[in-house]
Amino acid sequence: MDISPLQKARYAYAPKLPPVLAGAASGLGLEKGEAALPPEADRARLKELFPLTYGQARVKFTRGSAGMAGAAGRLAVGVILSGGPAPGGHNVIAGLFDGLAAGNGASKLVGFRGGPGGLVDDRAVDVTADLVATYRNTGGFDIIGSGRTKIETPQQFEAALATAKRHGLDAVVVVGGDDSNTNAALLAEFFAERNSGIAVIGVPKTIDGDLKNEDIEASFGFDTATKLYAELVGNIERDSASGRKYWHFVKLMGRSASHIGLEVALQTRPNICLVSEEIQAKKSSLGDIVNEICASVSARADKGENFGVVLVPEGLIEFVPEMKSLIGELNELLAANETAYKALSGVEAQKQFIAGRLKGGTAALFTSLPAEIQSQLLWDRDPHGNVQVSRIETEKLLAAMVKARLAELATAGTYKGKFDFQTHFLGYEGRCAFPSNFDADYCYSLGYTAFALIAAGLTGYLSSVKNLASPAAGWIAGGVPLISMMNLERRHGQDKPVIKKALVELDGAPFKRFAAQRAQWALSSDFRVPGPMQYFGSPEVTDRPTETLLLEKGAMRP
Repeated sequence: MDISPLQKARYAYAPKLPPVLAGAASGLGLEKGEAALPPEADRARLKELFPLTYGQARVKFTRGSAGMAGAAGRLAVGVILSGGPAPGGHNVIAGLFDGLAAGNGASKLVGFRGGPGGLVDDRAVDVTADLVATYRNTGGFDIIGSGRTKIETPQQFEAALATAKRHGLDAVVVVGGDDSNTNAALLAEFFAERNSGIAVIGVPKTIDGDLKNEDIEASFGFDTATKLYAELVGNIERDSASGRKYWHFVKLMGRSASHIGLEVALQTRPNICLVSEEIQAKKSSLGDIVNEICASVSARADKGENFGVVLVPEGLIEFVPEMKSLIGELNELLAANETAYKALSGVEAQKQFIAGRLKGGTAALFTSLPAEIQSQLLWDRDPHGNVQVSRIETEKLLAAMVKARLAELATAGTYKGKFDFQTHFLGYEGRCAFPSNFDADYCYSLGYTAFALIAAGLTGYLSSVKNLASPAAGWIAGGVPLISMMNLERRHGQDKPVIKKALVELDGAPFKRFAAQRAQWALSSDFRVPGPMQYFGSPEVTDRPTETLLLEKGAMRP
């Protein structure tokens, strides 16, 4: 292949491992803790749904003379990359491959192309040393590709099991986010029901940062994506201060949680950063949000600074109370009237069909929105029944509403500035970047830990590496039962077991740090420009984790 100089250099990078994994595989031991249980309100129902994998214990790996009997056994393992790509996915496969090789050179790794659908349809490829060598420490999921197929019908489960048996697999590793690992939990239970002896292990992936809890301190890809977005936002801030004529409205990926926007704000100090979870807690309307932005625009205009930067979380529109009600009602209507709705010809007919079935308040809101936003709200749902918020141009909606409100203020004589804007959506740019050193190390460790969980004879677990705010020499490898992270949520008009998303905690250290400084940022041009991600040099620069992780673990560094 014709590769870049950096790609060639990254091939040579040796990812760091938690010390417990760095020795011979035959020396690995396992320590079990207490049973890990889901939220109390849903325990009874989840125990009914997952009788064979419910109530398992948290585990961590140790070193000792009495190692695990299965660590040196020959294993055959399948691996799936599920959902949207995230930086570091290739290193998960590299860590899994190297762990298997360290345990027994006769072990094999089989990849399934195109995500879960590849397991169902048996699109298998042997993952060899040469193949892994071509992708180490590089971005993307293209080593075997990804997909969003959800294994949910009896036929799909049977086909997945048949594929796993056909290849003689001892385990299947699912690399994905909350929905993908919910699917992994269902697959683990099904395989156990059939007494197949085939384990299922998950790996926590999502750049959104919303798959985390006391056992999963960070989902992989978040570190790299936020560093990349922060570089771009810093560049936009510098351009804004140079040209001094535009307000930049920047939408940042993050479907449900605002972790990305908050992290980028901590790194770059924009004038405004909207946090969906706070807007929901305050029950702020679209008008309230617009007024907040206008206050900063007006105050800065009084100083002759007709420029600035606003960060908008991708999922904002679902957290504004009136919009959340509208989207919830739309989801129910589209699920209940799917056949009739899809038979309609043209967008206008679809709008009229929906508007005629919405309740009074939500119908009025829907018809008051710009035509483009109405259409975007009615586009096809994702495979999980969710509105595709990345396709709703919230940044353009807010910019237009701010412009209209400022015109009203100018007419009233309370605003004398000039306002023009540019809009941006930073999303897919961050999903396949070269992983940061942190993500390269973390992902490699997660893959290696997945091997260890399989060798320990466990199933229905999520690979866990903890103490991440410390250098890798202090990392702790283990696993957490998938069921312990689940709750019941409304999907497609029914209650479904899903892994609970971790939203921004308004009483958490990252948000508190942001809240303490944002009033100053709203008025000042004290932008912070992080610059590009660094791979070579001082570990204080190259291996630094996110501000979010450092703040959450009380390990803030200068």
